[in-house]
Amino acid sequence: MSIFLETSPMLDHMFRACTTDQIAEFAPEKRGIRIHGHSTTIRLEAAFWTVLDEMAQTQNMSLPQLIESIHDHCLVVNDKNLASCQRVICLKYINVYAG
Repeated sequence: MSIFLETSPMLDHMFRACTTDQIAEFAPEKRGIRIHGHSTTIRLEAAFWTVLDEMAQTQNMSLPQLIESIHDHCLVVNDKNLASCQRVICLKYINVYAG
């Protein structure tokens, strides 16, 4: 028995649209941040760091200030995974404010 998975036209388009330069957006990047005086390392794909940088600039905040704010507000629901919270915030920002 074989399983055949048909990709959607939207995904086909997105996969064909990726150039070797754009592949770097998918590479994880670690950054050291201080949150309330404690050092931590956060690993996110480069595309998410780009969105976070834009969000910080829009809010007239530094990136560490933005991350600290995300930490303080989002970890109420997800108390262990700051990177996950940041990804969700980035997606919400893109869907509501970017454009």
